[in-house]
Amino acid sequence: MLILLNLLSGVALLVWGSHIVRTGILRVLGADLRTALGRSTGSRLRAFGSGVLVTSLVQSSNATAVIVTSFAAQGLLPLTSGLAIMLGADVGTALMARVLTLDLSWLSPILVLMGVPLFLTRKQTRIGQAGRTAIGLGLILLALHLIVEAAQPMMQGAGVRVMFGALTGDTMLDALVGAAFAVISYSSLAAVLLTATLASSGVISLKVALCLVIGANLGSGLLALSGTLAQNAAARRLALGSLVFKLAGALLILPFASLLARGLPVLIGNPREAVVGFHLIYNTLRCCACLALIDPVARICSRLLPDVPAQNGEFRALHLDAAALSTPSLALANAAREVLRIGDIVGTMLGNVAELIHHNNLAKARETARMDDDVDQLYAAVKGYLARISREQLDEVESRRWTDIIALTINLEHAGDIIERIVGDIEEKKIAHRLSFSEEGLGELEDLHARLVSNLQLGLSVFLNNDLRCAERLLAEKERFRDLERLYSYAHLDRLAGQTLRSIETSALHLDMISDMKRLNSLFCSTAYPVLDAAGALHDTRLRKRVLDTLHAPE
Repeated sequence: MLILLNLLSGVALLVWGSHIVRTGILRVLGADLRTALGRSTGSRLRAFGSGVLVTSLVQSSNATAVIVTSFAAQGLLPLTSGLAIMLGADVGTALMARVLTLDLSWLSPILVLMGVPLFLTRKQTRIGQAGRTAIGLGLILLALHLIVEAAQPMMQGAGVRVMFGALTGDTMLDALVGAAFAVISYSSLAAVLLTATLASSGVISLKVALCLVIGANLGSGLLALSGTLAQNAAARRLALGSLVFKLAGALLILPFASLLARGLPVLIGNPREAVVGFHLIYNTLRCCACLALIDPVARICSRLLPDVPAQNGEFRALHLDAAALSTPSLALANAAREVLRIGDIVGTMLGNVAELIHHNNLAKARETARMDDDVDQLYAAVKGYLARISREQLDEVESRRWTDIIALTINLEHAGDIIERIVGDIEEKKIAHRLSFSEEGLGELEDLHARLVSNLQLGLSVFLNNDLRCAERLLAEKERFRDLERLYSYAHLDRLAGQTLRSIETSALHLDMISDMKRLNSLFCSTAYPVLDAAGALHDTRLRKRVLDTLHAPE
């Protein structure tokens, strides 16, 4: 029993190490990897190569699938390019399996010793997350070593032989077991590494190991498909196409599992090397062959999962009429109306923040964070719509309006991201620990929040009406907010010096929120500048005097 527990703990450590590496790489290079995938749509070979590269870095085809399907869901990635990336991801995870099965046990303590101090001392930096990744790699190598040691005496136990003997009969059953383990561990890489280690220890036969590897590939396809069930048809089509390729490869190769198990030892004597080599060769040949079948598979998936109009139109684009694109003035009016809807969503998110400042409402926090997805969806729709308007047909006024619309769209999308971060900080630092702000701190946050709401509405009004007086007022409000941010930060530091308990408990969150609110206010007030610039008032001394008079006027 102790031997089995040691083996299972090694497996758990292997899965945990894979998770740490995946999350660490995504936190360090997540934005760069998304950019690399997003720019690879021009060529299938380039898309395939980017899939190999990104998956080799994150060591998880599932992580790549999450990124790619999110692009597809937003209409940013064609189905054919997405399928090419997914095929490259399968080759990337096979390459990493080959690297990790090299004799690198000596590297494990070095990685852990280097990673732990980096992560503990600089958690919130890229260097700290790189240390986290090093810890994960060290744990993977350590887990493989522990599994080998635990498996050595296993063949002497009759009970253990009976348990693993169940995997020596049916080819399809073995493949299903491999798929199940990949799904449970959320890592086909972990499943392949475990299989190779068990085969090298003689716990399972080579034929069983090959079937488990094929099943692990199927499991990664099932994971990708299950992850898109709540998304739109475009994302599900991509995951379905990837699963079709994996299923076709499994059906073709499984009948030859016995023949391969007899032939591979002639070429590769070490069972562990044979399993990993088979995994790499199988995925490479399958994926290269499937590149030629992307178009027919894409057509089949499109027929099986056609686009369905959304039943709930609350957060989908309502005003972006494609028929109006031939009339630039009408198209710009449509885009402006849609941007105002984005402003309404941001306003709702901002209103929810007020409740979260007072109450520890976890459900409200998560719903508010989810609303940022609605902002992102409308942002992508407006941006794509504006890109389709012919700039050559725009006169000077319309061209300026086009620029104002895209600028406000970008600013509101950034505002949604900042509010999502504020809500995440509140959930992590306040709700999770059941804390509350001091009365003085709560009053300061309430004041800044009320000004934010007012300035958002004023900024949208300036965007809509181009009113010069409102633009001047908005610029004055920006200056006043900046002064209050500095004043309230100093007041908070004074409370810390006075050893106010609630201020100490929520200090980091309080200061971060004030800083984030200042950034939000700058974004909301940015609509004033185009109006002032168009009126030639940015360098007007009389304007500066009016702004100063407004700034210092009693409230």
